[in-house]
Amino acid sequence: MNFDFSDNQREIQAQVRRVLEATCTDATLRAAADGRSLMGKEAWDELAAIGALGAAIPEAYGGSGLGRLELCLVAEEVGRANAPAPVSSSIYLAAEALLAAGSPAQKSAWLPRLAAGEAIGTLAHAGQAPGIGSRAPELTMRRGVVAGVATAVPDGQTATMAVLAVRDDDAGGATSLALVDLQASGVSRTATSSIDPTRPRATITFADAPAELVGVPGRGEATLAKVLQRAAILLAFEQIGGAQRCLDMARDYALQRYAFGRVIGSYQAIKHKLADVYARNRMALAHAYYGGWALATDAAETPLAAAAARVSASEAFNFAAQENIQTHGGIGFTWEHPCHLLYRRARALSLELGAPHEWREIIADQLATAAA
Repeated sequence: MNFDFSDNQREIQAQVRRVLEATCTDATLRAAADGRSLMGKEAWDELAAIGALGAAIPEAYGGSGLGRLELCLVAEEVGRANAPAPVSSSIYLAAEALLAAGSPAQKSAWLPRLAAGEAIGTLAHAGQAPGIGSRAPELTMRRGVVAGVATAVPDGQTATMAVLAVRDDDAGGATSLALVDLQASGVSRTATSSIDPTRPRATITFADAPAELVGVPGRGEATLAKVLQRAAILLAFEQIGGAQRCLDMARDYALQRYAFGRVIGSYQAIKHKLADVYARNRMALAHAYYGGWALATDAAETPLAAAAARVSASEAFNFAAQENIQTHGGIGFTWEHPCHLLYRRARALSLELGAPHEWREIIADQLATAAA
């Protein structure tokens, strides 16, 4: 039995890779890292033009209608290119939230614009993995307006709309999801520094900003959990792409850097280092494939598959980014070399949807439930 992606799916992946190789240049990444640009606009526009942003959005709502497996491959290439583009915020989170719970009117209004790259979405929540504790939302909604402050919102500086987890006073204080046009009145934002400047964050203040409920009032926690599980799988593929890029960089450098008359790749210490990275990458890929199957089929195992993919991919990318720097030696620690950009992305993504230890708790809970 063949568990790999089909030839057609691999061709889609190859096309996305070609686009990102052409648009995510060293100059593009440097401009984002230095704060001279908020995103790679050319890469974003090209991804929209080839239908990659709308891969999992139905054609009825302006998307390509390909499916979530294809979106997994798009995510892997975004990670490989270390693209300074808000794909995870806009597509894995905001678009998935609308697909999961949005009304037909909300889907018609926003999904075509998200697929075309004309609008950029984000999602603000309490910052923890689904099902962990009961941390209250940072925002309050009452009578159709939202008030409060959302901190460290991913891609919050470039986003034009947001799905928010709010404490809904009209639903007895339960958690609901709300949609806000960030270009409307009552919204202000300030830049927030983060370890990865190529994916800028923002603190967004809502002063009675007009909002629409997304889904059933008071049922936001269940919807949010589903969205975060889906996003965790997609983000795992992105992390795997980044981990493979680190391995490729380290391998290429080890084959051209000479020390004591030999390429450093001929030394056992370097061979073992790269072999360890490869083994972790392959383990993470196996978990991601399991997650991709669960995502595409909406399987009952999705919570476990998402958590396993999330933990394994986070560990693999962090380890690969560290070993990439070590393999490059002294040059790898400098600002001028691109190693640190991948290391920054690895550290930032490992905390994007909740800390790894929270996802480990989910694994333990899922296995305990299955055993019972």
